[in-house]
Amino acid sequence: MSNPGPSLRGAVDLSGLVRRANTPPPTPGSTPPASASGLVVEVNDASFQQVVELSSRVPVVVELYAPGLSPALGPIVESYGGRLVLATVDAQANPGIAEAFQVREVPAAAAIVAGRPVPLFVGTPLEEDVRKVFDQLLQVAQQNGVTGALNPNAAEGAEGEDGAASVEPSEPVEEPLPPLHQEAFDAISSGDYAAAVSAYKKAITQNPRDTLAVAGLAQASLLLRLDGAVAAEVRTAAADAPASVAAQLAVADLDVSGGHLDDAFDRLLELFPTLGQEAKDEVRTRILEYFEIAGADDPRVAAARRRLTLLLY
Repeated sequence: MSNPGPSLRGAVDLSGLVRRANTPPPTPGSTPPASASGLVVEVNDASFQQVVELSSRVPVVVELYAPGLSPALGPIVESYGGRLVLATVDAQANPGIAEAFQVREVPAAAAIVAGRPVPLFVGTPLEEDVRKVFDQLLQVAQQNGVTGALNPNAAEGAEGEDGAASVEPSEPVEEPLPPLHQEAFDAISSGDYAAAVSAYKKAITQNPRDTLAVAGLAQASLLLRLDGAVAAEVRTAAADAPASVAAQLAVADLDVSGGHLDDAFDRLLELFPTLGQEAKDEVRTRILEYFEIAGADDPRVAAARRRLTLLLY
């Protein structure tokens, strides 16, 4: 597997990425038919927004494949009894979705929780490894208030007007978020990333040891910097100005948003020794933000931290 498991730390608003990829809006009747259980559906660029919306109620696994490959995760997803939904995507035929997830090779799997992407794995892991990742995904979803489930037995004939199967939320088991955290979460959900940054900063002022607020601030700051950015333009600017700190920081943000932490770390750590002290401080601060976004238990963070330490001393 390409990363240790799912995490909403550092995830971005996927609907914004989809708009950035210039995919067309969903049209009536554009949702491909679901499986008999209602838990597996083939998705295309036009219907993708519907599964993004569904992810606010039940975690959606996205399996990207290509001609010559067949989706393989359906039976595993169905075995979870409606707590997960699988959206299968022909990445070659639907480049907007592939771009949104920044998928570079298939087969690949990601997830959507509360409208935000969660990188899962590339390739075809063993079933036991896939189940471990899905179990972690359900924990992440629960921590973020996504506790709904589809009723497989009622899925057939229980579709709404848009063709999506109905969802019956399970009983909430999560304690309410602290007020400022809830304020930040609501702001992110509405796309007001500046307000989310402000709320997290207030939470940290009240409790400097609030590690979740620190991580949330790093995530909200990333969202704010990416808001309105066009991926192709960001990458072109970085390629045209390899010595520009601003351009390299911007494309590193883009890499982190797609779950490509190694690319972001490599880019900035290779640039670091060439910089003056002020620019080094700026890059170091951004790398530390990425550490918060990914979490200390991510092995990519540990490796990058070691490299940064060697460069500092």
